[in-house]
Parts: sequence; C-alpha cells; structure tokens
Amino acid sequence: MSVPPDWPNRAASRTVTAPPHRWHVQDLGEGPTVLLIHGAGASTHSWRGVMAALDGTRRVAVDLPAQGFTRAGDRNRLGLAAMTADLAAMLDQEGIVPDLIVGHSAGAAIAMRLALDLGQPPAGVVGVNAALARFPGPAAVVFPAMARAMAFNPLSGAVISRLIGSRTGVRGFVEGTGSRIDAEGLELYRRLVSRSDHVDGTLAMMAQWELGELLPDLPRVPAPVLFLTGARDRSVPESTSIDAARRIPGARHASRPDLGHLLHEEDPVWAAERIREMLPR
Repeated sequence: MSVPPDWPNRAASRTVTAPPHRWHVQDLGEGPTVLLIHGAGASTHSWRGVMAALDGTRRVAVDLPAQGFTRAGDRNRLGLAAMTADLAAMLDQEGIVPDLIVGHSAGAAIAMRLALDLGQPPAGVVGVNAALARFPGPAAVVFPAMARAMAFNPLSGAVISRLIGSRTGVRGFVEGTGSRIDAEGLELYRRLVSRSDHVDGTLAMMAQWELGELLPDLPRVPAPVLFLTGARDRSVPESTSIDAARRIPGARHASRPDLGHLLHEEDPVWAAERIREMLPR
C-alpha cells in the first residue's frame, strides 16, 4: 500500500527493499542519526512531533513489518528476534549507523536487542514506556495464545477494524492507554486501524512476540540507557521501566506524572529534549 500524500513527513518517505520485506522509511535532516522505532499497532506517524523537535539531527523512522506501510515478505518473521535481525540487515544495506536508538513500548525491546546485536553499538538507547516484561501469571500463556488464535483467523483483522475503526472507537482505545492526544493523532490512528492488513500485522507480531532471550541480556546493553515513562500509562506499568533501569548498569529514568502510554505524542517537545540529552557531544 502506498503512503498517502498527506501522511506526516510524507516528503521524507521512501520504500526500501531489503529481503524479506519492503520497508517504509522516513529519513530527514542532517547530524547525529536518531533511529525511531514505534510500538505495536502504530507507525512512523507517532514520531511526527518528536521528529519536528529534533532539528539538527538526522531522523530515521521505520514502519515495522506488516504495520503502517511496510509490506512483510515473510509473516513468520514478525517476532522480536527475527524482526530485529531484518531491521539490522536493512540498516546495514542502507548504510545507516544509528548514534541513538529510540523505541516506544514493544519498539523499546527492539531498540535494546538492536543495540546488543549491531556491530557498532549506538551512543545511547532510549526506551519510551518500554514493554520489557512478560504478562504476569496465567496471562503469560493466555494472552499470547489469544493473539495467535486471532492472527490465524483471516476475519480477525476485519472484525477489529470495524470495532475500533471509528472516531469514537479510536478515542476510547487511545484514552484506555492513559493518554490524550490531539485530533490529528486520533485521525491518523483511525486511518491505520481501519485497515485490516495493519491490524492483522499487529496481531501476528503479538502472536510471535517472545522476550525470553532479551531479558537476561539487558544488563549487557553496551550503551547508556534512558527510560521515559508516563505515570498515567495503563498499558505498560511504570514499574516495568523502573525494574529494567535497576538491571542495567548506569541506566536512568525520567517520569511525567501527567502523561500516559503515548507520552511522546502528548508532549513531543519534552520527549525530544530528553532524547537530545542522550546524543553524543
């Protein structure tokens, strides 16, 4: 699917074919390279405010495979390890060497894994409401199993799109994360979730997601780490980032009591200022 002409930062969009996927990449600006990785169910649009505030840097944002406008060439490679490996291969092919890797929610797990696996480690990693913990108790089995069942049902994406693809449905879904974003942001999410292929890709990612190999490696992340959290987050408890920060030597944590899961969309200037603090001098 082509990127609409009115999509945020459309002029910076390009398609990169790096097997097995056709990636949607946005690349703009000059200076230290900041790689921006969205969370499950989002796209490059979620970084529009942060990208605008990070002037003086090269900002590279990507849509994850099967989400946004990236076409997955292999739907069996949507888990954490495979997705990170494919992203690393695309960056290498394009000669993109991140100075800083920023990830939101599940994208923060990809950021950590990428920092561990890249031949040239970044100067820093920022996790925004980082999803770095398994579901507690029985949910660790039930939720992934539900995601797998829905991912294998060809009607699931269409059903969910109809349920939350309206303005009212999207507003309720977003506010359920503890965040309140502007009308433009709500409309962009509505356009995404009204597409069953995007919803199917998100479900497939959730079905294949496995943090087991990453969590023991967190103390070895070879770069300074900053966690940003919103205390109103109802999707990923703030304690998840606090616990992760304790496990990573030298990691820091900054919180906003008035923001939720989409804090980088609620106050992109504040998020960009914190990100800028991690840039190499």
